[in-house]
Amino acid sequence: MSPRSASVNEELRRRSRERLLRATVELVGERGFEATTLSDIAQRAGTARGLISYYFPGKHQLLQSAVHRLMHLTLQEALEREPRPSGPDAGRELLARAIDAVLGLAHDRPLLMRTHMAGILTAEGFIQCPEQQRLAHLLRETVVAYGSPDPDTDYPLLRALLMGAVVPMLLPGAPTPRARLRAELFQRYELDWELGFPPGEAPSRVTRSRGPVRG
Repeated sequence: MSPRSASVNEELRRRSRERLLRATVELVGERGFEATTLSDIAQRAGTARGLISYYFPGKHQLLQSAVHRLMHLTLQEALEREPRPSGPDAGRELLARAIDAVLGLAHDRPLLMRTHMAGILTAEGFIQCPEQQRLAHLLRETVVAYGSPDPDTDYPLLRALLMGAVVPMLLPGAPTPRARLRAELFQRYELDWELGFPPGEAPSRVTRSRGPVRG
C-alpha cells in the first residue's frame, strides 16, 4: 500500500481536530468544565487521548478553540441565511444578525458560554487560535459592511461591546434579559429593532440612522 499523500494526511488531521472541538462543546455544555475530562472528550470524539495534546496545550485552550469555532459557525450561518441582505441597508442587517448570533448563543447555551467567559478572564487569558481568527475575520468584515471608516478600531470595540453584553446575560441568579441588552446595542449602532432576528417585543424604541456610530 502506498503512503498517504500530504493533502490526505492534512485532511485527516483537520477532521480529527474538528471532532475534538465538537465533542468539547457537547460535553462542557452538558456537564460543565470541571466534570469533563480530556479522556471523556477523546472518547466522545472517537480519537486517542494523546491526540488532544498534539493539537492543544491543555483543556482551557481546547475549550476556547471549541467555543470560538461554534461562535464562528453560528455567526457564519446567521450572516449567510436567506434572504441574503442586499441594497444600501445590507450592512445594517448584517450587523444586526451578528449581534443576534452572539446574544443567541449566550441565551441558548448559558453553561458553555459562562465557562468560556470565565476562562478568558483567568490567567489563561484570550487565546489566539485559528478558530478565533476566523471569528475575528467575520466580525471585522461585518463592521466593514456596516460602513466603518476605521474597522481596525471599530472591530475591537464591537467585540468588547458584545462581550460586555454577554456577561450580564450569564450572571447566575440575576441575568439581564437578552431583549434589554439587544436594545442597548441596537441603540448604540442605531439599528431598527426589526433587523436581524428579533427575540420578541422591543423593550424600548430603537432609532435609526444611515451611518456607523463612532466614539
